[in-house]
Amino acid sequence: MLGRLIAIAGLAAGGYMLKKKMDQTSSADGSSFVEDTIEVDVPVRTAYNQFTQFEQFPQFMESVIEIKQLDDTHLQWRARVAGKEECWQSEITFQVPDKRIAWRSTSGPENSGAATFQALSDARSRVTLRMSYRPPGLLETVGDALGAVKLELGRNLQNFKRFIEGRQVETGAWRGVVSGDVATAQSGGETKAALSNL
Repeated sequence: MLGRLIAIAGLAAGGYMLKKKMDQTSSADGSSFVEDTIEVDVPVRTAYNQFTQFEQFPQFMESVIEIKQLDDTHLQWRARVAGKEECWQSEITFQVPDKRIAWRSTSGPENSGAATFQALSDARSRVTLRMSYRPPGLLETVGDALGAVKLELGRNLQNFKRFIEGRQVETGAWRGVVSGDVATAQSGGETKAALSNL
């Protein structure tokens, strides 16, 4: 009898702690957010340029299977979410070279995020990645509350650090600016404005 009471008390305490943790990482609309930062030993331009190469993300993001860049501001994602393969599209909503990239999903699992870049010196930079998402089910919500998403975000940033520091040069770059429904692509010394397909 005493063992059963201890087990019930343990479950109640665990449930309380889980609820408290869920409340800390969730907003009023049920979405959660995570944020992490890493310093990389490459110039900010190199770190930013690599981050614009979305089709390379599977090389350093564990759950990402494939990304197809549809145009300057639209992406098709295929990734594992809580052990299940999911597909969705996203749009880049804001982008300023060497400063910030922001995006949001337009289909599939609700998510959005932003990566910010800061030069610490000529050869060192800071990358901060913030993501907001709505866990689709109980399993994902519990996993989120236990910190699984934050752990994966941290591992992905560590993988990015190893990837870019190992290369010391980006695999490509898109130096355009995105603001609202307008994408301004910069190629060489020329600049052209084009409406994105929202």
